Amino acid sequence: MSSAKQYLDPKTLNKITRLDLRARLVVEGFIAGLHQSPYHGFAVEFAQHRPYSPGDEIKHIDWKVWSKTDRYYIKEYEEETNLKCTMLLDCSKSMRYGEHDHRTMSKFDYGATLCACLAYMLNKQQDAVGLVTFDNDIRLNLPASSHPSHLKLLVHELEQTECDDRTDVADAFGSLPEQLRRRGMVALVSDLFVDIDALTDALRHFRHRRHEVVVFHVMHADEIEFPFKDNTLFKGLETERELLTEPRALRKAYLAAKDAFVDRVRRCCATCGIDYVPISTADPLDAALSSYLAFRQKTLSAVRRA
Repeated sequence: MSSAKQYLDPKTLNKITRLDLRARLVVEGFIAGLHQSPYHGFAVEFAQHRPYSPGDEIKHIDWKVWSKTDRYYIKEYEEETNLKCTMLLDCSKSMRYGEHDHRTMSKFDYGATLCACLAYMLNKQQDAVGLVTFDNDIRLNLPASSHPSHLKLLVHELEQTECDDRTDVADAFGSLPEQLRRRGMVALVSDLFVDIDALTDALRHFRHRRHEVVVFHVMHADEIEFPFKDNTLFKGLETERELLTEPRALRKAYLAAKDAFVDRVRRCCATCGIDYVPISTADPLDAALSSYLAFRQKTLSAVRRA
């Protein structure tokens, strides 16, 4: 595995405690692995010149101006359309699953890392990005901004977030769509341990406000594969229930129920015109980032047509 690609691996990322460093390494490793720039096709136009400052990339120097003035000037560009993206991160107790597994990240750590990576990419593209954390209510509502210092604040808030309480999108998202007045992207990052009918109503509300919505369904590898073999005591993270059982007797029925649930969520999203991206905590983050880039281009096209 190359030095760039290894930072997409959750096992490697789990050893990096600083979320800002995690996000930077993931995004730079992802971009380095692409055959073409992820910004290809995003229309930009020249805005102005400014004097060169130490640390600026040499490739942006206007050499024609230098040949006439003997001074270095940087060409600045601006996108024809900047987007506003609000990330909705689930911080309910069920997202804590996997936190004691030192081999990889918990669902929340994976989701928070994904949000940090998306924020990093959005900021690099001069898009405005905001963050909402929720369980059965809104815990944080950080308005979207494209200012460079905003990225540091957003990552700091992610690092300070702790999982607590149960998930209830009906209560949490009640007035949120109206608060997001400017049309843009909404990215939901959650394990979706919610009532599907309530989720459908909430997502339709966002779509009714003409937001483009993508759902990143974060699942732990254990939830997907159900690898348990010995007698196991299962404890609810959002309930007080416990179940001592022989897992091999349940595996077939569990996997069928899981597949039915995922299929229902997928159909719910398709009905609402929403992009659905299932993710395992064992998967490198490049799949999620690739989905985001495709979704961003789709959203840009939709905003320009409006």
